[in-house]
Amino acid sequence: MDQIQAMRTFARVVEAGTFTHAADSLQLPKATVTKHVQALEERLRVKLLNRTTRRVTVTTDGAAYYDRAVRLLADFDDMEASMTHARANPRGRLRVDIGTSVARMLIIPRLAEFQQRYPDIQIDLGVSDRTIDLISDNVDCVIRGGELSDQSLVARRIGNLEFITVATPDYLAQHGTPAHPLDLESGHRIVTYFSPVSQRRYPLEFHRDGEVLEIANNPHLTVNESNAYVFAIVAGQGVGQITTFQAQPHLERGELVALLPDWPQPALPVYVVYPPNRHLSAKVRAFVDWAAELFAQNPLLQRA
Repeated sequence: MDQIQAMRTFARVVEAGTFTHAADSLQLPKATVTKHVQALEERLRVKLLNRTTRRVTVTTDGAAYYDRAVRLLADFDDMEASMTHARANPRGRLRVDIGTSVARMLIIPRLAEFQQRYPDIQIDLGVSDRTIDLISDNVDCVIRGGELSDQSLVARRIGNLEFITVATPDYLAQHGTPAHPLDLESGHRIVTYFSPVSQRRYPLEFHRDGEVLEIANNPHLTVNESNAYVFAIVAGQGVGQITTFQAQPHLERGELVALLPDWPQPALPVYVVYPPNRHLSAKVRAFVDWAAELFAQNPLLQRA
């Protein structure tokens, strides 16, 4: 049995937390994953994992072995890359996770360019507004907006998201055009976004000269997916706040009207994020650089 493969399998079990999740991410039968770890323990003559019916935990010896194994695997991959010229011709399967709007409007329409440039990279593209665990979900990198909550992750800032307040012309004809954010507290319907993970509802937020106003009283509709949120506003459900990147096509077609331009929100940073225990491999570096190029080419994604 290949020692490197057994080491990779053990590390994946530690990161995924269960043999089942590890097997799914490695695209191997669970029995094979179990066999690799058992063979590794037998060869080392030490117990690496404590097994229960629901989860595995790492023993003291297992934790020490995992730390050294991760560094050794990274060095091995670096050596392989340098010897096979993988930096010039990156190859392999790349697991990426992206928010729904960025995927639909930016990444997927241009993905053929990346595939033409790097034909030996195969992509598993996860599209979701949910925050994922890069380690346990075995994802190579994610593109996400917002300040980083996990400072242990490695991030490269590639752009900014600017938000504007919008509604449809028909809605404004029926309910009137607000001249001040507080006008939205009566006689208007509010559409807000809520987190698909925490269920937190985000109010409409307005900033001017140090003053911050939040409008969240009894929203008419709350949506937990960014594309559906935009479509709800375009369908005339009420007043909402979306990014200029999302709004621009609808503004140009006259489907939406920008409101309260003197009350903007601070720009939201966008990052490419990847786990610290994985060196920036050639395939990840290729995708990160390509994604940064796409963001840099779009002025709506660079406004500060």
